[in-house]
Amino acid sequence: MTKFEFTGSAQFQEQFGRAVGRRLSAGAAELPYHINERLRAARMQALAKRKAEATAPQVVANGQAAALSLGERGFGLWQQVASVLPLVVLVGGLVLIHSIMNERRASEVAEVDAALLTDDLPPSAYADPGFVQFLKSGH
Repeated sequence: MTKFEFTGSAQFQEQFGRAVGRRLSAGAAELPYHINERLRAARMQALAKRKAEATAPQVVANGQAAALSLGERGFGLWQQVASVLPLVVLVGGLVLIHSIMNERRASEVAEVDAALLTDDLPPSAYADPGFVQFLKSGH
């Protein structure tokens, strides 16, 4: 059996389905009883399948975790892109913050190095333990 999927507007699909249903129901009165019962059962199955497809999203529990289930229909392409977009923006923001912090750190290190090199004292004086004691004594 070939699966047929109609891609029109929902309102047009509804109208088309009702028109086909009326047309089929009009000719059903002339059919034998057993055929009418088979048609009725097929209609009930089709309605049950349609209701199952049209269900709203549900929260599904799996142990201690919960997930949002969207049924068999799932996401369309644009919905998938829209759901991934916040993650992409977040990662981009984190990369930008990381690069800005690296630039600031490099700038601070460069300032300290420049201050050490342009100071009157040689850099080895800052490493001398006696110099720290000299600074603490206030001389």
